Amino acid sequence: MSLTVETHTHPDAIAPYLDQLADLRITVFQAWPYLYDGDPDYEARYLARFANADNAVIVLARDGERVVGAATGAPLVHEHAAFLAPFKAGNWDIDRIFYNCESVLLPEYRGRGVYRRFFEEREQWARDLGTFTHAVFCGVKRPDTHPLKPKAFQPLDPVWRHFGYTPVDGLVGQFAWTDIDQDHETEKPMQFWMKPL
Repeated sequence: MSLTVETHTHPDAIAPYLDQLADLRITVFQAWPYLYDGDPDYEARYLARFANADNAVIVLARDGERVVGAATGAPLVHEHAAFLAPFKAGNWDIDRIFYNCESVLLPEYRGRGVYRRFFEEREQWARDLGTFTHAVFCGVKRPDTHPLKPKAFQPLDPVWRHFGYTPVDGLVGQFAWTDIDQDHETEKPMQFWMKPL
């Protein structure tokens, strides 16, 4: 395997990878805890908006020419109103927060330091922009009693804390998607984690 990690910040450099990123998101987020029943039409709209966001960044992990992982980030202000609602309710300055949108990496490539690089590269980009004081990301909150929870599941909370992030009390958003065992969308609570830059 020839695994490389590269960072792109220009829209023209990001655009060629959006189809592969859509496929990765659908594949990785189908697993616990997201259980996402992938919607290619939604992915196309979501990623088109991301690609056109000012100061967006994508960090790619490639095995040869194949994209096997990716992490994206953009200023939080570009997110839709429902996503911003808990920040506004808590009087956070959304113009000063950089949002680590997602990190997706195929299972066979985990444990090699790529996940850490995803965070480091996005944080460095946010620092270099010079206007952001914090970085955030969010993770879905699922009940421990959920019937699809794998018995061997290990949450990433210790890893995120090791990277310097902490969950912010009360900073919880709601986001809807269709689970793999459902036939309609339902809202899920999304806990935001934050780190000073």
